[in-house]
Amino acid sequence: MEKAIIVKNITKKYKLYNGTKERLLDLILPKSYGEDFYALANVSFEAEKGDVVGFIGINGSGKSTLSNIIAGIVPETSGSVQVNGQVALIAVAAGLKADLSGRDNIELKLLMLGFSKEEIKKLESEIIEFSELGKFIDQPVKSYSSGMRSRLGFSISVTVDPDILIIDEALSVGDKAFAEKSLAKMKEFKQQGKTMIFVSHSIGQMKQFCDKILWLEYGMVKDFGLVEEVIPKYEAFLKQYNKMTNREREQYREERLKKQQESLMSLQEA
Repeated sequence: MEKAIIVKNITKKYKLYNGTKERLLDLILPKSYGEDFYALANVSFEAEKGDVVGFIGINGSGKSTLSNIIAGIVPETSGSVQVNGQVALIAVAAGLKADLSGRDNIELKLLMLGFSKEEIKKLESEIIEFSELGKFIDQPVKSYSSGMRSRLGFSISVTVDPDILIIDEALSVGDKAFAEKSLAKMKEFKQQGKTMIFVSHSIGQMKQFCDKILWLEYGMVKDFGLVEEVIPKYEAFLKQYNKMTNREREQYREERLKKQQESLMSLQEA
């Protein structure tokens, strides 16, 4: 099978600062200021062409960070990503200019993708029709609700017909009817053999739509495999996690972060 996405040992480090002063000192002085925070630590997985891979995990597990790295929006700190084909990321407000109207955002995005004026004119009407934004298409995006921004972003991305589609919680906002319409479009893409990454908290949508699941936990891969293998484990974990007190959750988090550091140290020593 042809590989669509190859993610190898991806690590993403951010610095957490206690205010602007500490940030400036870290820039100008040799001593390191701020606390290292690893959103991802040594993450690897592969997706075949035509796979639909679901990213699951509790909040703060690195799902959106990994999506943004695969889409080329955020650079990795270390490791490598190989993507074979054009990628479109659909997330609330991803790539949209707040001061521009919906129509202007469509035209700008299509120009950046290299479409001609004639192609843009044709695609623009298709995008507006799919988005169901009506008269709001000529209003500035900053006046849109999160659901409206998601509609616009989704409509642009699916109409330009990418090879790889990354959907990051874009169907969790807005009305149910548009979400169902969007899922139908995604099923159409699946039948066409397109590769997709699907980030959602909806286990039902994962079961319905995905072939494989990548379970991330505090920036690390907890499990990766077929839906029917991974989802039952994740559901059992959630049942247990939801019963934990805040203190027990914090202890669990500290244990997992300790393992994260051990993983990073073993990678550095290798």
